[in-house]
Amino acid sequence: MTMTRTPNPVLRVAPAAPAEAAAHFRASLAFHADVSDIAAALATGENPGFVVLDSRSTESWDQGHIPGAVHLPTALIPEQAEQLLDRSVPVVTYCWGPGCNGATRAALALAELGYQVKEMLGGFEYWAREGFPYETWQGRERRAADPLTAPVDAENCGC
Repeated sequence: MTMTRTPNPVLRVAPAAPAEAAAHFRASLAFHADVSDIAAALATGENPGFVVLDSRSTESWDQGHIPGAVHLPTALIPEQAEQLLDRSVPVVTYCWGPGCNGATRAALALAELGYQVKEMLGGFEYWAREGFPYETWQGRERRAADPLTAPVDAENCGC
């Protein structure tokens, strides 16, 4: 009698074919941007070719936001996006963090208005956790990088 083994939870559903996987991951990169990549693009001091949009409330913005970001809460996007954003410049949205879908809602609202848009993975939480500078109503601040989210003794993670 031959016993069939039940596949482990990882392989219970087989991986996609390589071409299908490549298409999926390419599409994911078209919709998402990494905190470190955004920070690197902004740190050059040159025009990065995109604008960063904080979609949180004014109270949240005051608590801390990415330097140079545009503040436009999601609910105000339909009325104010045209005054604050250039349709020819891609927009990268962020909200609090991975447990919040506010950046996704903001990205959807902007896309429906005709903007090219990406969502910043990790949101403001990972921006701060990776040790990048942020502004509050009191001025510029920076926390030490969390070793669980960013390398301690290297400029980048090598991703």
